[in-house]
Amino acid sequence: MKKHFANEPSPCKRWRRWSRKNTGIFASLHKQVTIGVLSCSMSILLLTTPEDIFAQSFETDSVKELDISEITVTGNILPPTRTAVLPIPILDRTDAAVAPLQTIEAALRLSPSVDVRERGSKGVQADISIRGGSFDQTLIMLNGVDFTDARTGHQSHSLPIDLDIVSGISVEDGTAGIGAFAGAVNIRTQPLRPTYLRAEISGGQFGYAYGNLSGAITHKRFTLFGAGSYRASDGYTRNTDFKNYNAFVRVGYDSRRAGYFDGQAGWQTRNFGANGFYSLKYPDQYEATRTFLSSIRWQKSIGRLFLESSVSYRKNFDRFEMVRGDASKIPFNYHNTDRIGASLRSDYSWVWGTTSLHGDYRYDHIYSSVLGKPLHSPRKAKGEKEGLYTQGATRHSGDIRLRHTKQIGKFDIEGSVGSVFSSYETTPVWSLSGGYRPIDGLHIGIAAVQSMRLPTFTDLYYTATGYISNPNLKPEKATTYRLRATYQKKNWRTAAEVYYRDGRDIIDWVQKNADSEWESQQLTRLGTLGIEWSGGYYGNGFLQQATLAYGYMTTDKKSGDYISKYALDYMRHKATACIGIRFLRYVTLTVTAGLYDRNGNYIAADGRQTPYRTYALLDARIAWERRHLRIYIDGNNITATRYCDFGGLKMPEGWFTGGLVVTY
Repeated sequence: MKKHFANEPSPCKRWRRWSRKNTGIFASLHKQVTIGVLSCSMSILLLTTPEDIFAQSFETDSVKELDISEITVTGNILPPTRTAVLPIPILDRTDAAVAPLQTIEAALRLSPSVDVRERGSKGVQADISIRGGSFDQTLIMLNGVDFTDARTGHQSHSLPIDLDIVSGISVEDGTAGIGAFAGAVNIRTQPLRPTYLRAEISGGQFGYAYGNLSGAITHKRFTLFGAGSYRASDGYTRNTDFKNYNAFVRVGYDSRRAGYFDGQAGWQTRNFGANGFYSLKYPDQYEATRTFLSSIRWQKSIGRLFLESSVSYRKNFDRFEMVRGDASKIPFNYHNTDRIGASLRSDYSWVWGTTSLHGDYRYDHIYSSVLGKPLHSPRKAKGEKEGLYTQGATRHSGDIRLRHTKQIGKFDIEGSVGSVFSSYETTPVWSLSGGYRPIDGLHIGIAAVQSMRLPTFTDLYYTATGYISNPNLKPEKATTYRLRATYQKKNWRTAAEVYYRDGRDIIDWVQKNADSEWESQQLTRLGTLGIEWSGGYYGNGFLQQATLAYGYMTTDKKSGDYISKYALDYMRHKATACIGIRFLRYVTLTVTAGLYDRNGNYIAADGRQTPYRTYALLDARIAWERRHLRIYIDGNNITATRYCDFGGLKMPEGWFTGGLVVTY
């Protein structure tokens, strides 16, 4: 029997006799089969995401009789969803294979829920925020494990994975607890097949080079899955060169008696020129980071009881040079951060639903040359020829939550209460949600969630030329209300949502005027109202897909006399479209377009306060694929649009690349 990964496929039966008759699937068992209530979801080969399961419907009048070879069917006990309002799917593997997407950041740009603000390109450095929140208010998860950086959200996206091993990305904004103030981005990895080997190489303008090798081996109840990559460029303008390495491995083992074990580990190094990334006054900035992360999860079902526990660790080193290679002008900044996490959950299913008890613990620590409280004695910066850690900080936090879910016919409800414990204060958190499925394919959900986040070490301690820290900051708090409806009929899908977030004690960097210093302060209150709609057609003929998405957002808090660096520079209007066609049997053409209108102003290099301009982007991929080989050409920003995600920081005006993929 095979086991893949937690929340993915699990123990399997192999069916060798297959027919369209109602009982044909069970004929190979040579046993009497009694069908009752199943506590597991079933899938063929690889399980889709939970939201896909709810969305699927089958039309029996369109079924064709085919003789197919032996297949494997797998099933896995799925823990209850966190909320009756389903997570928002952003991307699945099918979309990523044909779209002009080379990085996770590029994939997130297509969602109206997510605002991706890049410095440089090809995923060099990006801030990821959800529905008007800041990048520090977004929880980043890899396979359901929180790896958010406690020093700064600038580093939270530093995950050692590439798009080829990503099976899906979803947004969860119904999560109570620590960190997910505005929501969470969950990135899931999964092998293409139980056993395979894949290699990709590509190159293009600006000295761009990319190489990737990934694969998996599955033997009985054991699965080993790994990937490694190299990505580099000379840069699209002065001092925007980069060189990145990723390595990732995931292991799954299903023990009949002990339960299921799922482990993952990864390493990333990034070195990049940062021309004006953090200050337009300094074009020679440079940054080098190293990130290691790991986790192990255990799951076990004992009758009606489901148990899950996990431990995780994240290590990050960062060296920032305001003047590249010259510490004599401005000293380099060195940071060394650790995060240890532990989680324990128990679910008990009984006649009145499922009751869950969930507890989390986090330990965050930092050594730094600029962040924290003074150390008794300096420490040498690890992995560096020079540099000292002169400051440091430590904090402990945790939460405990009690949750109950119940399905009654076409209705499902969920409620939770809990508390977050930290050195700042004890904060109550709660959630309440409900869902209704009146007809096949239609789901309506409503939810209210109270969330919070702790200040980052940068919020608390960062002081430099032009920046004043505030060690007295308190946790941010928010209550989010959302109403969402999704519908799927055959090849058509659509979704609509309205939401409102009431944020309190918002942390933001603000300044009075262009000549004053940035200060870390807490704006009293920030209300965010938004609507989103998406819809599309997905087919298998000439038209592969045609989708549209739109999001609108506004806030009821003005910056007044203050200039805001982050919190008030939200994406006001965002519209995206994607169309994909297949022709000449083996050729696909996919075009994506986006229209972006950002609220707020920025200080230009000449000192003038400048409003953000509306801009449009057009990307395309043409690919030829047959059997084991795929050849593609990508064009990003093919209209050579001049734009910036951060004020005055110009992005590439067109970038063309090409590559080939071999899969066995």
